[in-house]
Amino acid sequence: MYSAIPKKIAMINDIAGFGRCSTTVSLPIISTMGIQVCPIPTSVFSNHTGFTSFQFLDLTANMNAYLAQWEKLQLSFEGIYCGFLGSMEQIDIVNTFLEKQRKYHPVIIIDPVMGDNGHSYSTITATHCTKMKLLMDKADIITPNLTEACLLTDTAYRTDMTIEELTDIAIKLQKMGPSRIVITGIKDETFFTNYIFENGKEPSLYKVPVSGQSRPGTGDVFASIIAADALNDVPFSLSVKKAADFVRICTDEATALHVPLQEGVCFENHLRLLL
Repeated sequence: MYSAIPKKIAMINDIAGFGRCSTTVSLPIISTMGIQVCPIPTSVFSNHTGFTSFQFLDLTANMNAYLAQWEKLQLSFEGIYCGFLGSMEQIDIVNTFLEKQRKYHPVIIIDPVMGDNGHSYSTITATHCTKMKLLMDKADIITPNLTEACLLTDTAYRTDMTIEELTDIAIKLQKMGPSRIVITGIKDETFFTNYIFENGKEPSLYKVPVSGQSRPGTGDVFASIIAADALNDVPFSLSVKKAADFVRICTDEATALHVPLQEGVCFENHLRLLL
């Protein structure tokens, strides 16, 4: 007896050779969950930018030709997952790609990577943020952290927001396009909280205990699980809980093994949990 042909997801992200983030994380996780990953590389890094130095190759100039071949071959995907975009030009290229793929009705998952801890990253300008808002119109699911949700909605950043205030932010995000939203990275001394918003359902919170220091790549782990589950028709709230629990397990493992913070989380040891 044969299994079903795996669904395909086009994954737009950079590649970091060392450090457990972006494509290095997403590809094995999504593949483990039974989805064929088709990468669209935006840049290649020797190691992620949290190290003291790195070498990288910007692939922006190659992206149009790369995607033109896919269009020529009439390739289609059940899903599209977009991670970090390093420039406004990349956002424009992705926007065009999503528009062309719309006729195939893919589930579109966007992780609007722009900042953390109340601050945008140094490469993110006001114009970049404006363009990212326009990209939201194509999304079915978005996974911003609290900083990014505030940037997208022009909201003053605070870590002590009530569920009513988070709902106001989510409604603003929903009006941009996505019907399923999870706001991550809401942290106090005890818990990491995930705010879950889905059209037609009551908003909810899912908390996991804080465990060790924050590590790079955890957002990529989280969003990859959300993306794979979306194609596997897993209910959104259950997917958020699975992703949050998995990140915590992997973080606990990395802490127990004294893995340097820059090397991210030991997700490899627990991929079987995602089967």
